[in-house]
Amino acid sequence: MAKQKFRINNWAAYNKALVNRGSLIFWLDDSAIQAWYDEPKTSSRGRPQRYSELAISTVLMLKRVFRLTLRAAQGFIDSIFTLMNLPLRCPDYSCVSRRAKSVSIPFKNPTHGEIAHLVIDSTDLKVFGEGEWKVKKHGQEKRRVWRKLHLAVDTDTHEVICADPTASSGRLLASGVC
Repeated sequence: MAKQKFRINNWAAYNKALVNRGSLIFWLDDSAIQAWYDEPKTSSRGRPQRYSELAISTVLMLKRVFRLTLRAAQGFIDSIFTLMNLPLRCPDYSCVSRRAKSVSIPFKNPTHGEIAHLVIDSTDLKVFGEGEWKVKKHGQEKRRVWRKLHLAVDTDTHEVICADPTASSGRLLASGVC
């Protein structure tokens, strides 16, 4: 199927739409702001938890959505609170790391669904590196470096289900995407 071509008639609106792709807006409900810090419980032993499960799950959700590390998520959320002039602080990355085990966040993992047809193919890949410069400078050498890549592709969605590279000797280099 050929790629569809669209004619753009309104360039101002098109440019504005492209700029708005990078726009980011956050809303925090008043009840979420009030529930950010945990109420101290006097009946349990040990130091009381400062942040509620809502705070921990929010940090973990934003970490996953934006593919951030815990430290980067902490800085990201603190900067959002600063921009919104909210007197809140993000939980420390070590606190989030410890409490992530006890907080369950329902994420929908992408499912492949039922795969009716799977195409498996392997192809050779030429490895480029310092050898290419040497070939240009000194001429062709007898040995070349090649790797083999094994691919498994769903025929309906054209999605790569598995990719495993192997060395030229046939041994597995990495445990691919399977």
